[in-house]
Amino acid sequence: MKILSRGIHSMTTLTTLPSIFVPLVGLVFPAIAMASLFLHVQKNKIF
Repeated sequence: MKILSRGIHSMTTLTTLPSIFVPLVGLVFPAIAMASLFLHVQKNKIF
């Protein structure tokens, strides 16, 4: 029974992974990319 409960727990972990990665990829990663690009442009005075 211990192996069965561990398998169910790993399945719930797999189902919660998208709810972690969607905001990370959709909000956090673009924010970091925009901020780093902004700082790069301001430092080098490209425009």
